[in-house]
Amino acid sequence: MPEISDKELSPTVRPYWLKALAAVEVQNYPYAVTLLQAILKEHPGFLAGRELLRKSEGILSGGPKKKQKIFGLETGGGVSMKLQSSAKKDPAATVTLIEKELEKDPYNDALNDLLHDCLVKMDLFDSAAFALETVRKGHPDQTKAMHKLALFYLERNRADLAGDVYNDILKADPTDGKAVKGAKDCAAQHSMQRQNWSEQSSVRDLMKDQSEFQELEQASRAGMTKDQLLEKRDRLIERYNQDPNHLGHAKDLAAIFEQLEDWENATTFYDWAFSLSNGDAALKTKARQMSDRFISYQINALKAAVEADPDNAELRAQLDEVLHSRTAEMVANAKQRVDENPTDPQLRFELGSALYQAGDFSAAIPHLQQAKGNPHIRTKVLLLLGRTFKAKSMFDLALKQLGDALAELHAMDNTKKEVLYEKGVIHEDMGDHSSALDCFKQIYEVDYGYRDVAHRVESSYA
Repeated sequence: MPEISDKELSPTVRPYWLKALAAVEVQNYPYAVTLLQAILKEHPGFLAGRELLRKSEGILSGGPKKKQKIFGLETGGGVSMKLQSSAKKDPAATVTLIEKELEKDPYNDALNDLLHDCLVKMDLFDSAAFALETVRKGHPDQTKAMHKLALFYLERNRADLAGDVYNDILKADPTDGKAVKGAKDCAAQHSMQRQNWSEQSSVRDLMKDQSEFQELEQASRAGMTKDQLLEKRDRLIERYNQDPNHLGHAKDLAAIFEQLEDWENATTFYDWAFSLSNGDAALKTKARQMSDRFISYQINALKAAVEADPDNAELRAQLDEVLHSRTAEMVANAKQRVDENPTDPQLRFELGSALYQAGDFSAAIPHLQQAKGNPHIRTKVLLLLGRTFKAKSMFDLALKQLGDALAELHAMDNTKKEVLYEKGVIHEDMGDHSSALDCFKQIYEVDYGYRDVAHRVESSYA
């Protein structure tokens, strides 16, 4: 059974994930737990969901629980014989039962230990590691679980992670001989791995690795598939881990996250690269752009959740709250950038976009008008200006902006399709069905599947 990302969730389950994200965003943790439990029952290999579930449960339960002692012996926190028996017969079904128990005590060492064993039998190794990592985080004095975790990492050639676990064991018990030896062995093994050298390696092996990396670099310039990008990301992470303070490594990693549209990590690494540089303004700008895109992604995810469950008043209220706070944050960030560099048309466009998203259409117009001077973004600016005038019911001015944009667009790319579609909708709102149909037909001729143009065009012939 493979572990999956949120993009691999089934269509019926994905809306619940979006609702869970929305619930956590507004701190409605009980609702989030209910949703996440249901998601994991369907997709036990969804690690991000399990991590968010545990985080929510931890907040609700008040954190790790201290075990009581009677006559010096710890009590409570054990696993029932029924669960242990079930784990041997049907580990997948047992995982759901364990998760229900963990809801009350998410850091329980015995339950997480059994969860680890079940997930290993299901070949969900990252999730299995997370189960023991939960014990490590909640009960740093539980060295038995940590020894098991260190061995688990070693079996998967992760001496670096195993070494960290052994070091944590020594913090709890400096006299632990196995941990002392384990920490030393892991340090030596990780050192060899960092140098790409082992007893079996040779200069030819190292040259082969370098050649493969160069091939990936060349491929990135020629355009890469998603799998190639992920492979390159993993290699860049490996290189970054060897020297986290290397500016070039941080920039390369930020760029690959941007290509993968992982806006949160892109923001983190552009910020880190900026801190490593001598105040490189371009890196700071990049970090802010990535932050804005991450906020937009979160907002769109919440909107999708509401669309999937339109009668959910609580979810709609959560969306309104998040929209208000996130859009305000985007506007504040964009204003700060413009204040720092008021003559940059790109920054004016970003501020105009943020104000448009916030519903402050009148304030957006002057910034968008100033941004028209940049030929590289002019058509996008005109499109947004058209939408802004449309939002103010100034349809004639909106059509003028969109017409100017079309005059500069020759190839039928996505921008031209957007402009034509927006123009068609405005014509329809004005009652000019002939002009509207002409816009939709231009898209229909080259892209049958674009939005609802097929329905609009074909229904006109009925």
